[in-house]
Amino acid sequence: MDGSNLLARRALQVQRGAARAAVLGVNDGLVSVLCLVLAVAGAGADAAGVLLAGFAGLLAGAISMAAGEWISVRAQVELFAGVLRDIDRLMQKDRSLLGSQIATKLQESGYSAATADKATQELQHDDRLLRDTYARQVMGFNPDELGSPWIAAISSFVLFTLGALAPLAPWVFGGGLFAVILSIVLTGLASLLIGGFIGASSGKGIMHGALRQLFIVILASVVTYGTGYLFGVSVG
Repeated sequence: MDGSNLLARRALQVQRGAARAAVLGVNDGLVSVLCLVLAVAGAGADAAGVLLAGFAGLLAGAISMAAGEWISVRAQVELFAGVLRDIDRLMQKDRSLLGSQIATKLQESGYSAATADKATQELQHDDRLLRDTYARQVMGFNPDELGSPWIAAISSFVLFTLGALAPLAPWVFGGGLFAVILSIVLTGLASLLIGGFIGASSGKGIMHGALRQLFIVILASVVTYGTGYLFGVSVG
């Protein structure tokens, strides 16, 4: 696959929200479960208690993410489907209006008036093509790429779970200060990878994205462990 096709695919993933959902799912799993684990550990719970709380947080978070993505994407699909029906009705009432608006948008994009008018005249002979072109050029969305609620839900569930495993895994094998440190280290390493990828993809640089992501993890670790410790002391 050549560079232009790869760039087009990346742009499409961003437009669909796939990149956002992927980053959000993994990052939310990393940070939220790390915060939960450290808060419970800071309060003085043993390894079994931390592990139970962590798995509960993993399951609740993954289900919540999946449900949220399903509802969000489903609502988006239904809203855009409603817009397409409205375009169909408008097309039956005033077909020339759609054509003139498409021609205007094409001219705003840099096409000559003659080219825009010729393209619009050709569109008038095909209802589906006219509707889809109007949706893309005037309304700003691609009717062929509305997204899949189930794909969004399943991918969010899996990605959140994968992210949550980093801070949770050390507690499967032990507890105490070593597990606390290892949870932070594994989460930090995963965050560096995610932040570096975001930085490289956005053009801001790997180091910029990686350090920003790591700072979030460190801040969350200090706040949640400290809060858990203070609550544990006060209860004790």
